[in-house]
Amino acid sequence: MSDWWALGLFLSVSASALFSFIAVAVWSDARRQERETYYRTEAAKKIAEASGPSAALALDYLRGEERSASARRGGGTRLGGLVLFAVGVSLMLFLHAVVPAPGVYLLGLMPLLIGVVLVCYAYLPVPDRP
Repeated sequence: MSDWWALGLFLSVSASALFSFIAVAVWSDARRQERETYYRTEAAKKIAEASGPSAALALDYLRGEERSASARRGGGTRLGGLVLFAVGVSLMLFLHAVVPAPGVYLLGLMPLLIGVVLVCYAYLPVPDRP
């Protein structure tokens, strides 16, 4: 009976440690994002207060940074869509080869169509949110 107690104790301590680590990791990432946003807004305030050619160059830099961040988000969405598309096709082929029941391979259409939607979303223009 003591083996079960030891196993239960180990599992409960492990679960507590795992979720504590996840909470600290999420909190620290949120703090990092908050600091980055703060520094970016402070730089924008200083740029807005400045005048002359250096202010125009700095504004162009900030706009370029925003464009590159948007391009990275779009690239990630496209990559996720393509991965889901490939998973759907491979799942359809696998189910068609392994399961003899008719129509079971159509279950692969779910990830395939989600991948198609993500790829289409990545290429469609999305209006800016306030």
